[in-house]
Amino acid sequence: MPALPPDLRKALFQLPQKEKDQLLARLVAQDAVLTEQLAYRLLEGPDALETRRAALRALVDDPVRGFHHTPNDLLVVLRQVQARLAYHAKVTDDAFGEAELSWRLLANVFRHQGPTVARLHGPTQPLLQHLVRRAQEALKLSQRLHPDYHLELAATATDVLGALGQSGAAPLAREAGLPRAWGPQ
Repeated sequence: MPALPPDLRKALFQLPQKEKDQLLARLVAQDAVLTEQLAYRLLEGPDALETRRAALRALVDDPVRGFHHTPNDLLVVLRQVQARLAYHAKVTDDAFGEAELSWRLLANVFRHQGPTVARLHGPTQPLLQHLVRRAQEALKLSQRLHPDYHLELAATATDVLGALGQSGAAPLAREAGLPRAWGPQ
């Protein structure tokens, strides 16, 4: 983001408070993410975090259970849900929630879509590659968290990594260097 020239910055700070407030409101309204971040921080507060996570848990659980005509249909749904998780993390700075919900999403895929991910062949390859990349990202997110959170994520992460090793994505997971289990050391 470009910095303001020093003389413009000085002139901006010398404006009357009412004008500065109007400028600030107009600028904030132009950025949807910033608007939602401020609404979360200033209006909802930290108590709303669990409410937002619960809504995302429902979102993560529902669409994966359904019948998908092709592996590509499931891939589209996964990408949409993952985008919502990333947006949640961007708005709330909830790194633990993003990691937990990412692992939950992957676990639901293996739990409810076993036949779809059982074989690696032409139609399933993009889906399985996506699952491996998502597992890598979830692992990175989890490793960046405080070690106390590792205990909470270890069981689901190990289940997902084990399921990856048993699915059609096993060769892709080995190639990516994913472990078969993860947890606190």
